[in-house]
Amino acid sequence: MEHSLFLNPVTFVTDELLESVSRRSLLRTIDIHTRDNFPNLEKAGVAIIGIEDSRGNSLNRGSADAPDRIREAFYALFNHWLGLHIVDLGNIKAGNDISDTYFALEQVVGELLSKHFTVVILGGSQDLTFAHYKAYEKAGQLVNLVAVDPSFDLGQDDEPLNAHSYLSHIIMHQPNFLFNYTNLGYQSYYVDSDAVNLMKNLYFDVYRLGVVKANPEETEPVVRNADLLSFDMSSVRAADAPGNARPVPNGFSGEEACRICRYAGMSDKLSSIGIYDYNPALDPQRTAAALIGQMLWYFIDGYAHRLGDLPESGSREFARYNVRIEGHEEEVVFLKSKKTDRWWIDLSLGRTDRKKYERHQYVPCSRKDYESAMNDDIPDRWWQFYQKLT
Repeated sequence: MEHSLFLNPVTFVTDELLESVSRRSLLRTIDIHTRDNFPNLEKAGVAIIGIEDSRGNSLNRGSADAPDRIREAFYALFNHWLGLHIVDLGNIKAGNDISDTYFALEQVVGELLSKHFTVVILGGSQDLTFAHYKAYEKAGQLVNLVAVDPSFDLGQDDEPLNAHSYLSHIIMHQPNFLFNYTNLGYQSYYVDSDAVNLMKNLYFDVYRLGVVKANPEETEPVVRNADLLSFDMSSVRAADAPGNARPVPNGFSGEEACRICRYAGMSDKLSSIGIYDYNPALDPQRTAAALIGQMLWYFIDGYAHRLGDLPESGSREFARYNVRIEGHEEEVVFLKSKKTDRWWIDLSLGRTDRKKYERHQYVPCSRKDYESAMNDDIPDRWWQFYQKLT
């Protein structure tokens, strides 16, 4: 990687700072890009990069300063995974034009993915999700995007790319390799009802905040199906995360945000997460920075507990349940992991395009979906993905 072209080192790490923290802290136990060191990328693991650009959100420009404020909180935490390879590659420089920043992010994330790293992106505005998504184009794979966001960020017709219109640009981008989009935590008063109907017509998943908070465990299979997760910090209530120009009185709690991040880390399918639109200028007590540091800690803790738990054709690691539903010709097939007791719906039978859709024909679900099928009620997840695959 020509790191000097795109990446600035982390500059606040000094000998004095290193001496002031525990030898088991993350600051002293992960491989950090400093003026005198560039991390080893020969061994795959977790790679952290910051973004020094917030020009995509004119209301939240301070998010360009977010990466190092988050690092200060994160580095102070204890490392519980000393055998895990974690590297911090520093910050992607802001380009002369924001399109230069998009290009740099796409190139850096794309190379890290090709080296089988799981990538964490810190700072900047949420329009960077577009470049984050495009990093998967080189791999030629269809991807699932999950966004934790109080709105859909569709923007207006022909609106330039920004933090409030990036999703439209992803949907319209050609070649299109978006298989599914899921929103977690939208708040109805921030979303046009026509936009909700559009999401349903595109067979996308959208979950209102109240629904997610009432059934937090049902978030796990949704996140488990993601390739990349984009987390807008405005989705967390202002009392827990004040560092945003668009504070919301209702939203996820800090505990719920950490739970979502741990689910993301545990997913064997997910390969990148971006935490966007944190503005340290609006966080004088560093409350939100501390929360994001903990969210990142929980993400890595989940990653450390991955078990290689993905269904494959012919695998004996999964129990198989064929459910016949009255009035429905096809059986609904469920798989249950013998390692973790997690559930999937198997849509692989009879597929002639197995190569194209092989990463999407096993749909994460919950035991509730199986129980629903046993009561002659076809699970919504089965209908949605069956229609996408036919």
